[in-house]
Amino acid sequence: MSTLTTILIVDDDPAIVGLLKRYGEDAEMQVYTASNGASALQQLSLYQIDLLLLDLMLPDGDGWDITRKIRAHPKLKALPIIMLTARVDDADKIIGLELGADDYITKPFNAREVIARVRSLLRRVAFDQAPDADECYRADDIELNATQRTLTVKGLRVELTKTEYQLLYVLMAHKNHSLTREELMEKAMGHRHVGNGRALDTHIRNLRKKIEPDPNSPKHLLTIYGIGYRFEVTS
Repeated sequence: MSTLTTILIVDDDPAIVGLLKRYGEDAEMQVYTASNGASALQQLSLYQIDLLLLDLMLPDGDGWDITRKIRAHPKLKALPIIMLTARVDDADKIIGLELGADDYITKPFNAREVIARVRSLLRRVAFDQAPDADECYRADDIELNATQRTLTVKGLRVELTKTEYQLLYVLMAHKNHSLTREELMEKAMGHRHVGNGRALDTHIRNLRKKIEPDPNSPKHLLTIYGIGYRFEVTS
């Protein structure tokens, strides 16, 4: 069986697909391509895909719909997704992140940066799958088991995207310590991409919805204004 990283590129622009495919193959990746959502979902059912590069606008729908379907699928819900978008409106990008995309890249882009972001996200996935020690972090009814890579709240399993998991892991591992936005983006998201602060805020907001009794008045996942974020544990 091949040990190559396998990615699926979904975009209806042949020039973009061809460029990314060439750079992916130059980086020794197995690259599959699709020009629409239906073909993408079919290939995801046929092949073992490690990461999805997904255009927001497609002929038969949009990347948001595909992301919803993937996150609702038992076998695909943890698939890393990087969304490609020509839209510059932050609201469009935030929707994708709230639906479960791990990252986004705005067109036009540098193909080398795209491949670098793919590798960065896959390194985080590999880290998630191979913790160095038996680690378990608890705060009230929140329990993050880094060995099993699971989160439970009030005894119930809560699903996280790869980026959400890594953010929570870093924050809980540094409990009661304020981390700057730059530190969080580098430690948890793997890069310091300019303008990615809104993505970080969206992931934090998503996490609050999953772990806080009142996301609008968080008890643990606190904003430290002018600095960044802190996971507060009082006992």
